[in-house]
Amino acid sequence: MIIHLIRHTAVQAPGICYGHHDVPLADTFAAEAAQLLAKLPPAPAGGYRAFSSPAARCRALADAVTSNYALDERLREMHFGAWENRLWTDLPRAETEPWMADYVALAPPAGETFGALQRRAAAFLAELAAGAPGADEGPVLVFTHGGTIRALLCHCLEMPLRNAFQLRIDYASVTKIEQQHGKWNVLATNG
Repeated sequence: MIIHLIRHTAVQAPGICYGHHDVPLADTFAAEAAQLLAKLPPAPAGGYRAFSSPAARCRALADAVTSNYALDERLREMHFGAWENRLWTDLPRAETEPWMADYVALAPPAGETFGALQRRAAAFLAELAAGAPGADEGPVLVFTHGGTIRALLCHCLEMPLRNAFQLRIDYASVTKIEQQHGKWNVLATNG
């Protein structure tokens, strides 16, 4: 089973802290969606097996690719709590500086840690791999976010989460992973 982790297209949210908050898509959505379609393998006869974050930016891309997908809360971006939908420059430095020094273990006020994001996303991945009926029937598409994909790649590569942002995950990119003999392999990123 090859899993295609697909990041949503570009958004219009300059300087905004957003995670769970829905932000508008950039005007480039149609072009980005068309380019993404060209990167994906053809859909099998029964259609893709597909999953999406409930965020509108992920659902819009999922809708452009397939008419049949399941929503899963575990695929959401990190929850920034009280910082959601605020300009990064307006956030109190007394809160952001300690968080930036240890975002893996520290949460924004009323938010979640990056470690918590990884645990829920990895639980989704483990469940998908364990109950993979029809795994040989074609690729699995997962429409999600940059932070979620980075957290999953750290999980798959057994890489420390503090290094997650060394990984470049472009908008409308595809990162392919597969599990063989109980070990995750990263086949391609930003494809």
